[in-house]
Amino acid sequence: MAERDVTTRQRQKRGARRGNSAPTIADVAREARCSPMTVSRVINGEGNVREETREQVLAAVRKLNYSPNRAARSLAGGEQLRIALMFDNPSASYLSEFLMGALEEAARNDIHLEVQSCDNPADAAPLVRKLAEGGIGGFILPPPLCDDQSLLDLVSELDAIAIAVGPGKATGSHGAVMIDDFQAAYDMTQHIIGLGHTRIGFIIGNPEQVASGRRLNGYRAAIEDAGLEPLDDLIVQGRFTYRSGMAAAEKLLALSPLPTAIFASNDDMAAATVAVAHRRHLDVPNDITVCGFDDTAMASTIWPELTTIRQPIREMTAWAVTAIARITRARRGSERLKVEQTILPYTLVRRESDAAPSLAGSSSASKVRDST
Repeated sequence: MAERDVTTRQRQKRGARRGNSAPTIADVAREARCSPMTVSRVINGEGNVREETREQVLAAVRKLNYSPNRAARSLAGGEQLRIALMFDNPSASYLSEFLMGALEEAARNDIHLEVQSCDNPADAAPLVRKLAEGGIGGFILPPPLCDDQSLLDLVSELDAIAIAVGPGKATGSHGAVMIDDFQAAYDMTQHIIGLGHTRIGFIIGNPEQVASGRRLNGYRAAIEDAGLEPLDDLIVQGRFTYRSGMAAAEKLLALSPLPTAIFASNDDMAAATVAVAHRRHLDVPNDITVCGFDDTAMASTIWPELTTIRQPIREMTAWAVTAIARITRARRGSERLKVEQTILPYTLVRRESDAAPSLAGSSSASKVRDST
């Protein structure tokens, strides 16, 4: 019995030593005679703490040996940052590129990235509040959320950081990374005109996204600058989804005479246009040229591979992650950086889906008649 009692006491002592070797933030607060919130602010390197209190907290940290990995990094000025990436985008190929860029950059910088779906626009504001209250310090907002000014303003009210990725235009009060959608669409339309096309269909993107209108305006400007007649029946509404692209392509390919080229506002809709053309026994590009926008994986996995505008989606999201990190570090040092905004270069990538009209359209009408 005596041996059993000794063994029990030894186990209790070992358990006590283990407990004492892992003090909590509450223990540090008691030792420093302040609140746990103040300890958290010191650990996170925030600037809104009196220097005397900061020294007390750091002394308590040293005395209690409170140095788990996260705390050690924070005392060195590198507390792990938590960022939320919120999305409401129907294009799986776009989202894949978007997520990969953010995840890769977050992993390189030891940033915790939370990915949150927000299919219902009405849920966006409550979700932002919940995430901010849970310690999220930065928000990455792709289209269409990046164009929601009230959501961007809410992030600022919560003293968090918002970076809009791919907005149609930047505002002066929020961070943003984008390309020049107007010029990119203008250049693609000019490229198609340069091949000799004069009857060019256009599929608009989601009307709720500012970038859709800018791409449409770029197309229209190139048509007018080339002295071509702008025809409303050659412009059809889509929503950036594959299905909407199919519906739009059906309308364009039911016209008489047919367009000899179709420029879709994203690769999903361009791929759908290729599928509709094939179903109507039209060869791409010999019967009809099809071009897209974004250069997602979709562009190079269908046949023929798409000529498209390469939007550097991964680079844009990586920039957003590092921008939030830069702003956060500055804030922790009591410095306020200017709003960060940048426009990244795009590239017109020519592949196999475009051709000169001398080849396109010669047998299109008869093929369509035969297929109907």
